[in-house]
Amino acid sequence: MTGPKPTKTMATLIRRLPLTESSFIVHWCSDEFGLVKCVAKGARRPKSPFAGKLDLFYRCEIELVPARQGDLHILKDVAVSNSRLGIRKTYRQTLAASYFVRLLESVVEIESPIADLADLLERALNFLESNQPDAKAVRHFETQLAQMLGVAEEGGDPIDAIRDTFGKVPKQRDELLQLIERSA
Repeated sequence: MTGPKPTKTMATLIRRLPLTESSFIVHWCSDEFGLVKCVAKGARRPKSPFAGKLDLFYRCEIELVPARQGDLHILKDVAVSNSRLGIRKTYRQTLAASYFVRLLESVVEIESPIADLADLLERALNFLESNQPDAKAVRHFETQLAQMLGVAEEGGDPIDAIRDTFGKVPKQRDELLQLIERSA
């Protein structure tokens, strides 16, 4: 991102952390800018213009004021386009969404354009909004990710290729696969 002039983009909220008594740090996945971190000033106040708009997996049009230094931008405005409330129907759906986000975060650099990877995450989250994840869905996401990253090996396990290239795999994976196996 360049310059201090506000920039709009579509993005999915993937992480939200308290910063002060009244503000959050929010992480977004945007195809245009990649993974982006912002301060949402005053977002924790009851009458904030951000109230009800900053929840995990929400797809939003966001307006950012780029940081003059560093990678922590200022969130100026948010318009929710898809709340994806269906992901919260079951723990399994929420866990799968968290796993997909964490896996993507573990392989992507901050503020690197990732249009194809952002699209993969969007498709996965949209699927989870109305479907229970199964082993096939998890494997599909991992395979697509490994292929897009160029680390997939013919006939190899995609998660092994990701682990070998980028290090460990998020802990949510084991819990998710155990939960899927128990419910099968």
